[in-house]
Amino acid sequence: MLDFDPQRYLETAGQMPDAEIDLAPCALAMALMTHPGLSIDRYFNHLKTLTKEVKARYAALLDAGAAADAQTQLAALKHVLSDSHGYRGDQERYDDLQNADLVRVIDRSKGLPIALAILYIHAGKAQGWDVCGLNMPGHFICRIEQGGQRVIFDPFYECRILGAADLRFLIKKNLGPQAELSADYYQPCNNREILMRLQNNIKFRLIEGEDYQGALDIVRIMKLVAPSDYRLFLDEGVLYAKLEQPKASIAALETYIDKAPDPRDRYDAELLLRQMQDSLN
Repeated sequence: MLDFDPQRYLETAGQMPDAEIDLAPCALAMALMTHPGLSIDRYFNHLKTLTKEVKARYAALLDAGAAADAQTQLAALKHVLSDSHGYRGDQERYDDLQNADLVRVIDRSKGLPIALAILYIHAGKAQGWDVCGLNMPGHFICRIEQGGQRVIFDPFYECRILGAADLRFLIKKNLGPQAELSADYYQPCNNREILMRLQNNIKFRLIEGEDYQGALDIVRIMKLVAPSDYRLFLDEGVLYAKLEQPKASIAALETYIDKAPDPRDRYDAELLLRQMQDSLN
């Protein structure tokens, strides 16, 4: 893959229907945008290795008498990714930017829940299994389903299986003691949602560190994959304002205001737009 161009790959993905996006390679391409000149073959070969080893482990489990069910599929994923390759959550330096960068996650065998989930989803779907990420706030988790059996698991904690009590604990931990489980939290995330959520982890941490140019670069990468996501124009407008580039901020905010469907969403953007316009007078 010596001629692999991550920007061209992402631009092509941005024009695809969501279901046709290849999740892990796309996440790798996003990471490679911030690692110019890096040799990429190792990372794509690693994805192939994971899928081959999961296939072999699953076959071995079936040969040993295991049932062809979701529990056995999860056991094969856990054996390869967690037990053999050592993938686990980075509990010591959770907010480290490397934990949302799939290149560095593969290098270090640790990362954020969503970054690890991408590898599990990739390795599972390569077998034809129904593996997805769930739209749980604050802590990304996965579900695997087979023949009516559903198993929810946490890639961050070496595939720990989560029951209803565990899920309620997660919701209350992230949203407060009054929060309760909702059917919405069991809805699968599509590919673009996962990729945007992955990159938002990087963007928010860069903003917290006042690296507004770095955050703007991440937003530009996000726009390659999700060119119709109008919310990214608001991000651009705010970041250009932070960088004291009022003309660029005005252009982005005007685009956002034109595209945002809800007047309540447009209100704060209109205030910032007037502020940027006033700064030019």
